[in-house]
Amino acid sequence: MTRPIDTLLTALAPAIWGSTFLVTTEYLPDGYPVTVSLLRALPAGLLLLLLVRKLPSPDWLGRLFILGGLNYTLFWIALFMGAYRLPGGVAATIGSLQPLMVIFLARLLLGRSISPLAVFASLFGLGGVALLLLGPEARLDPLGIAASLTSAGAMASGMVLSRRWQPPVGMLTFTAWQLTAGGLLLIPAALLLEPPLPPLSAENWLGFLYLGLVGAALTCFLWLRGISRMEPAAVSALALLSPVTATILGWAVLEQALSQLQFIGALIILASVWMSQHASARLSPKSNRNLQRI
Repeated sequence: MTRPIDTLLTALAPAIWGSTFLVTTEYLPDGYPVTVSLLRALPAGLLLLLLVRKLPSPDWLGRLFILGGLNYTLFWIALFMGAYRLPGGVAATIGSLQPLMVIFLARLLLGRSISPLAVFASLFGLGGVALLLLGPEARLDPLGIAASLTSAGAMASGMVLSRRWQPPVGMLTFTAWQLTAGGLLLIPAALLLEPPLPPLSAENWLGFLYLGLVGAALTCFLWLRGISRMEPAAVSALALLSPVTATILGWAVLEQALSQLQFIGALIILASVWMSQHASARLSPKSNRNLQRI
């Protein structure tokens, strides 16, 4: 059975990720999403590598680049592409399909049972995100929809494979390896897709330090730790806390309006997260056996 402390620590990661929009818009230069992702992942990964002082064995390199590519490279690039081509509410609502994707991928790759309550909770949370973020300006763009679906699928696949492929090392080391791999893959994308960064101000440096140390190193460690200890569906449901945090910060810091429908949407999301945790707790002990490492 999952301990409450594991749930709380894992929930900190998406709660902190919800601050990314505020930090990016207020402290970072505009128009460099891939470069920002690179400077968020790679320095954090290299710093953690210096701390753990352990490199992966050659037989793990392929899997680490797949995980880093899914969790950081493809996820962040597709996330920003969707955000640029769609209103934020539409992109976030499509992205909230991720918990549902995890349920079925966990069945396919991990042999997990599909809980009707978990499926209902995922759909319930999707509705909550729509109420929280969708506005009258919502429009549909085929490429934006494809990018947002790709982002959700990359995160879902990376989560499930991170549970399936767990090397015999500590979680901090596993985090360092994934962040470094994902950051290395972001280098050619940043060079090809974006111009060089302008001179950085003190505020820019503070923003990058926050995103790297807190928004990447700390949160990715907590997230991967949760994946190793909790049911995939329970972890993925916690990701819905990110738009709730972003909305609260927008209201508290940027003085953005918060409607009654948004408030109801936030409550629905919290209820869906609780239902997902309850559904995972009801899984049979058989589903909690150690996974075979391949």
